[in-house]
Amino acid sequence: MRRILTALSTLLFFAVLSACDTNKQTDSPLKVTAEPNADAFKIRALAADNDADNWLLHGRTYQGQRYSTLTQINNRTVNQLGLDWYLDLPRDGGQEATPLVVDGIMYFSTTWGQVYAVNATNGEKIWFFDPKVPKETLGKACCGPVNRGVAYWDGKIYVGALDGRLIALDAWTGKLIWSVQTFNPKDSYTITGAPRVANGKVFIGNGGAEFGVRGFVTAYDADSGERVWRFYTVPGDPAKPFENKVLEMAAKTWHGEWWKVGGGGTVWDSISYDPDLNLLYLGVGNSAPWNPAVRSQGKGDNLFVSSIVALNADTGDYVWHYQTTPGDGWDYTATQNMVLADIEIKGKIRKVIMQAPKNGFFYVLDRASGELISAEPYVKVTWASHVDMSTGRPVVNEKSKYWLSGGSATLFPGSYGGHNWKPMAYNPEKRLVYIPATESLSSYKADENFKWAPVGRNNGIDYNVRSFPSNPEAIEKVKKLFSGRLLAWDPINQKVVWSVEQAYPANGGVLATVGNLVFQGTADGFFRAYNADSGEKLWEFYTQTAVMAAPISYRVEGDEYVAVMVGRGGIYGRISGKLGPREINRSRLLVFKLSGNNKLPEVDEPIHTLPDLSAHQVDRDAANTGAGIYARYCASCHGFSAAASGMVPDLRYSGFIQSREAFKQVVLAGILAQRGMVSFAPSISEEDTENVRQYVILQNQLSRKYGDVTRVGR
Repeated sequence: MRRILTALSTLLFFAVLSACDTNKQTDSPLKVTAEPNADAFKIRALAADNDADNWLLHGRTYQGQRYSTLTQINNRTVNQLGLDWYLDLPRDGGQEATPLVVDGIMYFSTTWGQVYAVNATNGEKIWFFDPKVPKETLGKACCGPVNRGVAYWDGKIYVGALDGRLIALDAWTGKLIWSVQTFNPKDSYTITGAPRVANGKVFIGNGGAEFGVRGFVTAYDADSGERVWRFYTVPGDPAKPFENKVLEMAAKTWHGEWWKVGGGGTVWDSISYDPDLNLLYLGVGNSAPWNPAVRSQGKGDNLFVSSIVALNADTGDYVWHYQTTPGDGWDYTATQNMVLADIEIKGKIRKVIMQAPKNGFFYVLDRASGELISAEPYVKVTWASHVDMSTGRPVVNEKSKYWLSGGSATLFPGSYGGHNWKPMAYNPEKRLVYIPATESLSSYKADENFKWAPVGRNNGIDYNVRSFPSNPEAIEKVKKLFSGRLLAWDPINQKVVWSVEQAYPANGGVLATVGNLVFQGTADGFFRAYNADSGEKLWEFYTQTAVMAAPISYRVEGDEYVAVMVGRGGIYGRISGKLGPREINRSRLLVFKLSGNNKLPEVDEPIHTLPDLSAHQVDRDAANTGAGIYARYCASCHGFSAAASGMVPDLRYSGFIQSREAFKQVVLAGILAQRGMVSFAPSISEEDTENVRQYVILQNQLSRKYGDVTRVGR
């Protein structure tokens, strides 16, 4: 395989780097292009498994195994691993991206879809691109302005901006090549997932199910940005022609007027490609609204929500699907990363696709046909007893169907899932999958007075049953019901081989290596290496902040590196409040190698003292009403119990809550819209706003009562 840069051009490349102003874009005569044409890079991408030095694709290879075959860092040398260099990044949201490394250059995205290109040996900036997303777009994002990565193809970098633009950049200069708007910006879609590229096409989905949208994935020509095909994951208005026959079939599994509330099924993260079969696999998200009674009269499978769907990658034509959660009513997305492998099962080599979606079952499917091979729970599951292998369907506990009972249902896993978006990894030598699992529960109850909200979440559930407590003793009891663990999972025998218990849920993605290592970061700020056979902790580094992203490994000029992006955010980082770790967001890219001897600066954050609002007479009835309104509209940014995570203002400390008029100006008039706090006037009334204010003041007073009077950071 011919290298991108010859030895001479490599020397020239580093000479240019040392001479350039690292705060400005580099205009260089060198052209980063993998090969003379895109077909040559296609060959290189197909052979990525043999290119251990680079991390060319989101999961390193098209198989998405996140498995490194580099050997320098292994279970015998990992105790010599140290920080080599780091970059401070924007701190307005968590860092979720998987970096790419292409011949000595690292490309990665941060919040809002900003992109960096840096020297992979020292972090010197080559270029930086800011799509300049309007901050009011944040009002359409479920989980902050996060971004999970970029794609590379034939000298171009592709990124999805939060506001829906798919952007192609020159990989050497960072200059814009083309940009397309993938959806109507007036609609409540966003892009947070990484694009995927294969066969000269860029594939991108979107998010927004909680806000009432209809999911789809689009393929664009990698050179021109011209749209090639689009596949909708749920049917639209049956009064209009269906886009294809398969959606006509899918419509028979829906009831009522689902198209008026969106339907959901957004593909907001995982897309995988099988070059052998030329199939594109979509990990399809939850339904919208969550409550099936609101969405589909409480009936039907509602295809293709919470499904894996296989398409012809060239045409977008449907090939097969498997639905993990028919008629999903619990936010059990199937958007979690999918791993492709060839595994011997019962004496026969099977081409499989594996996924551990939110619903708690680990699925092994034949990736050519969609046939279910096995499905077993990898975490505690109470919403269903098992998956019936004769039908391929889960056997649902009838008490889980809160929309039928009229009562509430408390279920494992909760809506956060047994496994969220944080990528799992697979070691093909050991035939083990390493899953960043979470034990969690949620309570669900139908909102009998549900009204559609133009701004905010439209899940159709009663948020009063989802509020978190303020009493420290109650908080400690709830904490015991939430935990994280790193699982080594045998997908052939469908069982846990070993498990590492962790202090909190929502820990980071995973990297497996041929050096008998498993790398993972944690929610409480540690980056660790474990023995791949036993789960024994071999090494750790304190990152000063939560780690959500998955690590990568690469090699430049004989030195092997491990890199990971760190920074607290995402939905759990925002909503967990007092249930989660108190480390604030300190966004960085950290890069390690053997004998690395760099250090992070000492933590030096301002300490804020909670204002004393004891003189305010709280209307308890108003505060109780405000709790549910707050949970629906505010908690996903400002945290349950009004205890924010450090990326957005903690309302208990805000001066705005001390004045009814000032609070109304923020919430209803939208005076802070350009900072991301959009107006909720289309959705809530002045009375609702005052009820929320009373609730927040009450949380201030309870925090002072229980001694929670200081916080670090903003």
